[in-house]
Amino acid sequence: MQLPFFLKTPAVAIIGETCYTSLIEDFNYRDVPCIKYAISKGLGLGIVAGGAIVKVPQIVKIVQARSAKGISFSSYMLETLACVISLAYNVRQNNPISTYGETFFVTLQNLAILVLMLHYTGKNTSAFIVLTSFLFMGNILGRTSQYTQIDGTVVTAAVVSQGALAFLQAATIPINLFSKVPQIIENYKSGSTGQLSAFTVFNYFAGSLARVYTTLTEVDDILILSGFLLSTLLNCVLALQMALYWNSSTLPVKGEKGDISQAGSSSSKKRVKKLD
Repeated sequence: MQLPFFLKTPAVAIIGETCYTSLIEDFNYRDVPCIKYAISKGLGLGIVAGGAIVKVPQIVKIVQARSAKGISFSSYMLETLACVISLAYNVRQNNPISTYGETFFVTLQNLAILVLMLHYTGKNTSAFIVLTSFLFMGNILGRTSQYTQIDGTVVTAAVVSQGALAFLQAATIPINLFSKVPQIIENYKSGSTGQLSAFTVFNYFAGSLARVYTTLTEVDDILILSGFLLSTLLNCVLALQMALYWNSSTLPVKGEKGDISQAGSSSSKKRVKKLD
């Protein structure tokens, strides 16, 4: 089967000429390697697209409440640190963008959440420092330059060596661990998920689970795979807490309950006066 050029071009760009010919033109659905590769690419692009909006509901929820109550600041700081390192590592490794693209969007959204958390507690100077520090660190870790030697050899230089960056990528495994633990503990202590967005939590878990598959299929890097496996485990715990404390997050506070009862009694008094 021949697809129109406007469909064939992106299809070939996604799954490659060989798999396109095998799966689309030849209908060879016994080509297991190409099927796995096509599924991985589809999942990868879906994760990247989802990553562009995964934390938007969380941002909206914080803005509407003008509060980040129940959200762990240290969790977001550590998660953003891991994201910045992972983003720089993947860029320097020239990995397919379908295997890490969502990290870029998640990093930007995390920065927005951190700024909002500090802003609503009156710490605008700290918000500026946090934002500029992460942007500067990402620029330093990911920046490379090339120059040509006298003999014509092209050399790639970087402020942070590839070996040092690989070490930092390995460090994202414990960083990811500690980024989720404070939030898990916060939820457990309060018996509620506070201003956490259910959409963000559940989609983060689904995305990390799918990312394990795409990494196994497309990237031969045990460091990246280990990080995603750990994230999936801890995101599973957060998703379970969200389900367990679902109704707890909407329970009224004692003070608010008293206010409501008082409002109810006063309104009933008004109705009595009208009847009189």
